[in-house]
Amino acid sequence: MNVHITKTVPITFKMVVDAYQKVRQGGKAVGIDNESWATFEINVEKNLYVIWNRLASGSYHPQPVRETEIPKRDGKMRTLGIPPLRDRIAQCVVKDYMECKIDKDFHQHSYGYRPMKSSKEAIEQVRQNCYRNNWVIDMDISKFFDEIDHVLLLKAVEKVIEEKWVILYVKRWLTAEVVTKDGTVKMRNGKGTPQGGVISSLLANLFLHFAFDKWITIHHPQVCFVRYADDIVAHCPTKTTAEEILQSIKGRMTAVGLRLNEEKTKLVYCKDYRRREQHDNVQFEFLGYSYQPRARICKTGTKMYTAFTAEISQHNQKKIRTILKETVQWRNTEMGIEKIAEILNPKLRGWINYYGLYSKDKLTMLMRYTEQRITEWIRNKYKITSVKASYEKLNRMRQAKPTLFYHWEKGYCKG
Repeated sequence: MNVHITKTVPITFKMVVDAYQKVRQGGKAVGIDNESWATFEINVEKNLYVIWNRLASGSYHPQPVRETEIPKRDGKMRTLGIPPLRDRIAQCVVKDYMECKIDKDFHQHSYGYRPMKSSKEAIEQVRQNCYRNNWVIDMDISKFFDEIDHVLLLKAVEKVIEEKWVILYVKRWLTAEVVTKDGTVKMRNGKGTPQGGVISSLLANLFLHFAFDKWITIHHPQVCFVRYADDIVAHCPTKTTAEEILQSIKGRMTAVGLRLNEEKTKLVYCKDYRRREQHDNVQFEFLGYSYQPRARICKTGTKMYTAFTAEISQHNQKKIRTILKETVQWRNTEMGIEKIAEILNPKLRGWINYYGLYSKDKLTMLMRYTEQRITEWIRNKYKITSVKASYEKLNRMRQAKPTLFYHWEKGYCKG
């Protein structure tokens, strides 16, 4: 197969193959054409060649996006747009091309969906900012992905990208039709980028780079902020400054076609042993962590003090308990404990490596809940009537295979 034909767009076949390998690791949800990875890979080289040929010749046009919904924390539904697999690959090609050119220009405290940046870095930066500043502006942009203005977004793309073919493809993705759950076809009407599209995260970062990051750096250089996609917290030394900055941010959001959610946006006082005033809001959440005052023991072990620290949020504690309860068929006594470990270890590894960064008390409690579930399974499997005896059997299993479960390997619940 000849993949070295001269084309009008500088996209190589290798770029398409690399994009396919990245996208293949993601979700399995099918688009409007119902094409699955299994079907696509029956003749994968030919299919990738077709994608490359259309992208490189300028004749590529995306299919409609399939709209679906997932529940949000507040009980409402979040709308996602699922492009077909071929369009996800095509988007990844252009995203990678754009990213190489523009990522270096993004603000150092923009962390979401960027190479060499992570949520852990964002969490740590927020922690440091809370230590240095008394007040936090906890922002929530209402329906951000649904409300991005196409005219302003394309202006942002044209500001940083010279290649007309990139702008052309971005326009086509922005204006692609949407098919709702009941089969209705609708247009975007100049707003929104599907939350679920491969390129959407980069376009969102680019939009907020100009709409927020550069603007606040120029107009309010004294403000520290951390942004992870559309999740933003800003830090101010005084309440008066925070109130003024919040009003200024509201005006800026209006100017770029967005608005803050008044119910979820709030000022938070970072109360600790140094900051002892009384205020209604002394807690906020960011990337699964809850930042709030907590009692801590001095290094000498002789005195308690109040620290404003990060710890796994109550919402995520509850979510983890639900996952632990529902992921394993605990009533199935035919399977062995090795099977339970096989099911749980990927999840335990993720939770411990993420939520074990700070204040491990609540995470330790969740690991004890894991032990409780395993112990109850042992009682049923081996028909043990005594709770103490079932815990003793679990401890013997732990001693025999101390790395069987990831939380055992990391020293949680030593027995």
